[in-house]
Amino acid sequence: MKTIKHASGILLVSLMTLYCSTVPITGRKQLTLIPESQMTSMGEQQYSEFMKTSHVSQNNQQSEMIRSVGQKLRKALEQYYAQNNLTSISKNYNWEFNLVESKDVNAWAMPGGKVVFCTGILPLTKNDAGVAVVMGHEIAHVVARHGNERMTQSLLVQLGGMALTVALQKKPEETQKLWLSAFGLGAQVGMILPYSRLHEKEADRLGMIIMSIAGYNPNEAVDFWQHMAAMNTGAKVPEFLSTHPSDSTRIKLLKELLPEAMKYYRK
Repeated sequence: MKTIKHASGILLVSLMTLYCSTVPITGRKQLTLIPESQMTSMGEQQYSEFMKTSHVSQNNQQSEMIRSVGQKLRKALEQYYAQNNLTSISKNYNWEFNLVESKDVNAWAMPGGKVVFCTGILPLTKNDAGVAVVMGHEIAHVVARHGNERMTQSLLVQLGGMALTVALQKKPEETQKLWLSAFGLGAQVGMILPYSRLHEKEADRLGMIIMSIAGYNPNEAVDFWQHMAAMNTGAKVPEFLSTHPSDSTRIKLLKELLPEAMKYYRK
């Protein structure tokens, strides 16, 4: 047993050495075995399948708000990378920002720059600043490679370290479920599942900085989640809220992050 554990430990250290990436801002080292090109390809495929069965909103004003906020955040993200001499994993993404007709209180982002908002979440975001809070957070999950990290862990634990390409061929259904779960999505795209507490903190931090660079006051993030926390006392919690915990601990953290985010804020 000791020999097996020792061998496993050596394997993990070797993998971390070969396939270790760094999370923007926090500098945390993470194990990401899947090439970004493959993550992008799968993200675009999943997004394409979702859009085929969805109805793009015909509300031009709301749709333009989503696209406008998205483009500002995209530019802010690249500006952040440039300012900090970091290599951007998203500069070659084919970004798309779409609003779809759905009562679901939801929004999500996929590798490749595919971002979707459901009309059901707009009453909560209220304006472009609220959209920036949610969108910045979701984009942050993607550029921080949280999905890749979770997918890597799942492949190692549940499929014995099988390569993604092989897993897709030999166990397509299991791999599909792992993929959706890795990006906080359930049995179908649009049903979000919770990220880990560590990933949520990183997404909050990076998301606040992205929105600040884009010209949105990061105080809006605190206001948004305080509003969400107030809703949490209701009998039926919106799906987006239930998977993005807005308790006192989170709000306290957001307030602690404000001084850092404000350094990037320009009206």
